[in-house]
Amino acid sequence: MFRVKICGVTNAADAVAAAAAGADAVGLNFYARSRRYLDPRRAEAVAAAVPEGVVRVGLFVNAAPEFIRMLAARLRLQAIQLHGDETVQQLADLGDLPLIKAFACHQRSQPAIAEYLAECRRQGVSLRMILLDAAVPGQFGGTGRLADWETAAALAADRSLPPVILAGGLNAENVRAAIETVRPAAVDTAGGVESAPGIKDHAAMQAFATAAKTALNSI
Repeated sequence: MFRVKICGVTNAADAVAAAAAGADAVGLNFYARSRRYLDPRRAEAVAAAVPEGVVRVGLFVNAAPEFIRMLAARLRLQAIQLHGDETVQQLADLGDLPLIKAFACHQRSQPAIAEYLAECRRQGVSLRMILLDAAVPGQFGGTGRLADWETAAALAADRSLPPVILAGGLNAENVRAAIETVRPAAVDTAGGVESAPGIKDHAAMQAFATAAKTALNSI
């Protein structure tokens, strides 16, 4: 679906700048407890600023299906990122939408993630991609911590699984090493390209996208 995603975009100017920097996808965060929360009442202008050809991703945490469907239709979202404790049955209920499921990735998480994805297959749930983020108790991403790259690499190497998006503490300085170690299909950053939570640093976005695409092209 994409290779470089800038998440937690909260205003139209940053959406335009992310695309100009080289992002293939822009993430809009609808988790109300996030520092990068985008009020749905303001989201239409931000989504409209995302140029054609750049994927509009909506991020949700344990949200009601009706809310997800409403925003997906209103904002013409092209991917739905489920970043909470959603069950496989809840994914099945949204199975007609293009889904990305996020997982906390730590040293002991691989068996649980593999079993979750096996249950998805048993229930006929098709995921476009999976996202591997840092594991921080009580937090649903956006912590600036690194995921466990060794576990992420093992999951990325399993071709029976959906393509892996690596997230968690990535920035222009470490994204090459992350890509060379994990060999993911895509990378995702939020805090690594910010001057303040929800406010993107345009030069940092450019540096991240350039470094990420150079590394992705080399693996």
